[in-house]
Amino acid sequence: MDKTNSKILTLTFVSFAALMGFTLSTLLKVFSGAFGPIAKAMNYDLFRHGLPVAVGLSLFFYLQFNKKTLTWADEVIAEVKKVVWPPVKDTRGMTIIVIIMVIISSVIVSVFDMFSAFVLNQLMK
Repeated sequence: MDKTNSKILTLTFVSFAALMGFTLSTLLKVFSGAFGPIAKAMNYDLFRHGLPVAVGLSLFFYLQFNKKTLTWADEVIAEVKKVVWPPVKDTRGMTIIVIIMVIISSVIVSVFDMFSAFVLNQLMK
């Protein structure tokens, strides 16, 4: 594994661990409203702040120092580097086509919806 891949993987693992810590913190807040034991535990700063940080750090260290994970991630980066990305001009053109098609589709669905609502209203009168 080269130095660039190592930096990318470390940054990715830090980001993932922080996201999981934030997710756990949010879930604890949500579950404290529904479950009494979690609400009581949320009164303790060690549980409220320490548990998400501990889970995030342990997840980071597990990912960073697990040989299988590092090998897999290095292979993923090697495969992504082989991808031939389309030119910016093609990407811009296809994006414009997709936006136009979405607008056309929404107009068609809206017209059909208004027509069917009109017919149903006339039938109900």
